Amino acid sequence: MLKNANSVRLAMWSGPRNISTAMMRAWENRSDTAVWDEPLYAYYLRASGEQHPLREEVLAAGDDNWRRVTARCSGNEELSVPIFYQKHMTHHVLPEVGYDWLDGLQHCFLIRDPTRVVQSYLLKREAVALADIGIERQWQLFDELCQRRGNPPLVIDSADFLRNPESYLKVICAYIGVGFEPSMLAWPAGPRASDGVWAPHWYHAVQASTGFQAPPARAVEALLDHPVAEAANRYYQQLWAQRSVLS
Repeated sequence: MLKNANSVRLAMWSGPRNISTAMMRAWENRSDTAVWDEPLYAYYLRASGEQHPLREEVLAAGDDNWRRVTARCSGNEELSVPIFYQKHMTHHVLPEVGYDWLDGLQHCFLIRDPTRVVQSYLLKREAVALADIGIERQWQLFDELCQRRGNPPLVIDSADFLRNPESYLKVICAYIGVGFEPSMLAWPAGPRASDGVWAPHWYHAVQASTGFQAPPARAVEALLDHPVAEAANRYYQQLWAQRSVLS
């Protein structure tokens, strides 16, 4: 395949327990896209010392040198595909990584009500801290990109998205200057070679999926005063105010 010097590099920024992996499935199901699942995860675990599930497997499989990873993300080599989709967790970008590498990417921010995020996160881990869900860092990255570019990047709320996936996928495609493909709406169930090695702990639902699905209804009243959800809400509300709304 010929090298494509004009490839679009899309960074999709979210915290955990959003629809980020399903979104990655949608883009990988296109005819013209390669995906990278959480490029900075190994670096983040090494630098932070966090004891996440499957930590040693992630460190063994990934590159923990942030300079090499960000250089690959932002364009130090030509690509053989038109679109390079990167699923990023915002909290993986620790302060030493800096921001200059972001200039080589297009950016979209995927947000979710933090009460729902905390609820979902606690199904997978015993405790949660504000830093674990990435929302404060997401706001910092958004603000930085606004200043660097002079205009805000695209923000999509997952609840809005799940009510109309096709229309919002078209919004994202138009934003980065590519055509929509109907194949983005449905994909085969099962694991993918592109899934991170952490998939056995985190990806049960998405590996069983064949398309975007509304999340199961769960009562959240017991979490409405959870301190992490409460602390996260002010960042979420600032991003929510910038979200794309269909006319």
